[in-house]
Amino acid sequence: MTSKNKKRVILPTRPEPPTIEQILEDVRSARQSDPVFASLAEGCEEFLAPVRAEVSMADVETQYQQSKAYVELNKRLQEELSELASQCEELKKAGEQLDISISEIKDKNFQN
Repeated sequence: MTSKNKKRVILPTRPEPPTIEQILEDVRSARQSDPVFASLAEGCEEFLAPVRAEVSMADVETQYQQSKAYVELNKRLQEELSELASQCEELKKAGEQLDISISEIKDKNFQN
C-alpha cells in the first residue's frame, strides 16, 4: 500500500491556550505537595495562595545544599567505581601471572 492510497485522517482543531486568569487559578488551587511548586522561586509569592508563602528561604537553601551534596557524592561514587574497575583488572592480571608462575614452578619440580 502506497502513501497515495492511505486516507487522510482529519485531526480535531487545537484547543485554545488557557488565559492568564485560568493559569493563575490553577497555580493558586495546586496542592501544597505538588512537586512543581514545592520550591518557590523568589518573586513568585504574590501569585500564589497565602498558604504557599510559608515556605521559607531557609527551606529552599536546605534543599539546595542537600541537592548539591547529593550531586557531589554521586560524582565521587562514579570516580570510585572507575577506580575499583581499574583495580579489579589489575587483580585479574596479577592472578593470571600467579597462575603462570605456579605452572612454571610445577613444571620445574616435575622435571627434576
